[in-house]
Amino acid sequence: MAASPHTAAPPARFGVVIFPGSNCDADTHDAIETFAGAEGRYLWHKETRLDDLDCVILPGGFSYGDYLRSGAIARFSPLMEAVRRFAAEGGLVMGICNGFQVLLEAGLLPGAMQQNEKLKFICRLVSLKVENDQTPFTRRYRQGQVIQAPIAHHEGNYFIDEEGLAELEANGQVVLRYCDPEGEVTQEANPNGSLANIAGICNREGNVFGMMPHPERVCDALVGGTDGRGVFDSIIDSVRERSGR
Repeated sequence: MAASPHTAAPPARFGVVIFPGSNCDADTHDAIETFAGAEGRYLWHKETRLDDLDCVILPGGFSYGDYLRSGAIARFSPLMEAVRRFAAEGGLVMGICNGFQVLLEAGLLPGAMQQNEKLKFICRLVSLKVENDQTPFTRRYRQGQVIQAPIAHHEGNYFIDEEGLAELEANGQVVLRYCDPEGEVTQEANPNGSLANIAGICNREGNVFGMMPHPERVCDALVGGTDGRGVFDSIIDSVRERSGR
């Protein structure tokens, strides 16, 4: 039922996961709290109840110390089985940086992450081209729009086999690509060697999304820009549309 003109619509409810080793959970939670139509709460990695949430975010960091490889141990966290069920039921799930790596390890997104091409940790602002503006996470952007967000990773070199890449491209699952400031997708604009300049993908159903750049770090002009706000605004819009709020 739609809210009456005199009643504020219920906020979109975000859950922000905390794994041992997460370090972007507070940044993500605080960014969410700047949106009038949203509220966030933390999810400890042992929690299993997510049915009161609209969107679960796996933030950046070094879950479980990135032992073995990034995200390899976090996939076995008790919470992740609940995340799998949540996603299977159509809930929105987003992984940022390490969270993207966890989603890949858990099989919620296709492909894998390798170490950056030059085997160095990279921390800088990059340009991103929006390839798909029809997802619940990008609907506030325009297809072809160039936005900027920072990256901070050592294993952001996305890889998938030739058949898998063809499927991603055919299904519109490539959501973001690294590009130059003019929107040209070039080898020089690729910071980590990621296949086809891929910076973010979604699952076939469109409700699970992973991106290596950090949108939560560009939600305030005072600390670097506001290009990331479109991601959270998109989710809020999608939640309202789904629930009729």
